[in-house]
Amino acid sequence: MGRATDRRGVLRIDLDATAEGRTPVRRPDSLAVEEPLEIRAGAVGPGRRRPLAVTMRTPGDDLDLAIGFLLTEGLIRSTDDVLTAQLCAGADTPNTYNVVDVVLAPGVPEPATDPARNFYTTSSCGVCGKASIDAVRTRSVFAVTGDPLRVPAAVLADLPERLRAAQRGFDRTGGLHAAGLFTADGELVTLREDVGRHNAVDKVVGWAVRERRLPLAGHVLLVSGRASFELTQKAWMAGVPLLAAVSAPSTLAADLAAEAGITLVGFLRGRTMNVYAHPERVTTATG
Repeated sequence: MGRATDRRGVLRIDLDATAEGRTPVRRPDSLAVEEPLEIRAGAVGPGRRRPLAVTMRTPGDDLDLAIGFLLTEGLIRSTDDVLTAQLCAGADTPNTYNVVDVVLAPGVPEPATDPARNFYTTSSCGVCGKASIDAVRTRSVFAVTGDPLRVPAAVLADLPERLRAAQRGFDRTGGLHAAGLFTADGELVTLREDVGRHNAVDKVVGWAVRERRLPLAGHVLLVSGRASFELTQKAWMAGVPLLAAVSAPSTLAADLAAEAGITLVGFLRGRTMNVYAHPERVTTATG
């Protein structure tokens, strides 16, 4: 398995330094690794698994990423839908493990192989490979609307700091997104980092699938960037009742959250936040 970070030489320039200290300095710097991961899925038997998706990701937790991707795309529904999942060496890169081979359980429909529905995602976009609006939209099997979760606003306000404190990869590179799963009282359950926001969420969801914790009722999913449509959809597919982001949501994210019954919180910074959908789950009582 590849490393999540790697070292590169840089020329450091500091214009705020004193005149004597402004001489450029060469030094090593840590960067987040970005490599392609091919996800193959299909039935048992030689040659039965065909390439389904290629995503640009940071190596690590690749099985979680693949299984989470299959779940959030509606291709599987639970752990029982996966017979095996393993890392394989690619044909052209024998010294790296950039392929995940997933064998689906008997009776699970094989993914469509129509090229129009093939997936290719960059580290910045989770739906780039979908060919139409209909292909983008996936409906969850979990009913989130009735989730009784209630979270004090004061607890939500503390979550970004707790997420940031647990981001070891970001400390080294400054270039990794994070997704963290929290309980209603603010306890961090699990955290994943990746150069792609959508990959970080899929890694969390894949962990939950493998741990048989779906649906993620009563939990909060916090993402370190913005709340986009695809992240809201992934939260819905996992049964998450509250999605929070340190940055802004999009219009489609707000619309989908309202439809799905997800509480959507944006601009979660310091002691302020905006609640864009289903605010009843965020409590502000002090007594």
